[in-house]
Amino acid sequence: MDGLQVTVDGAALPERYDVHRFTPYGFEWTYEGAEPRQLALALLVDHLGDQDRALALSEAFMKRVVANLDNDWVLSSEDIDAALHRIEAEMPAGGQAV
Repeated sequence: MDGLQVTVDGAALPERYDVHRFTPYGFEWTYEGAEPRQLALALLVDHLGDQDRALALSEAFMKRVVANLDNDWVLSSEDIDAALHRIEAEMPAGGQAV
């Protein structure tokens, strides 16, 4: 699908290649891969305002949330917070999200 755009409060969500480039092809969802991880990273940077934390959580968030989105989706701040709470609760002490 060419031309996919994700918006946050009506504004286009930037890919956040400045933080990390998993892919040059933008965003995707509904599966696990580089494009969904780019979306996970961008959503988390926007939501958390913490690039390092967003990068550390991006793979787990992609696998547990972004890969399971359908074609017509909306995520609220509450949805993201709930997913992050579950992800971080399952992390080993001092470890990385998986």
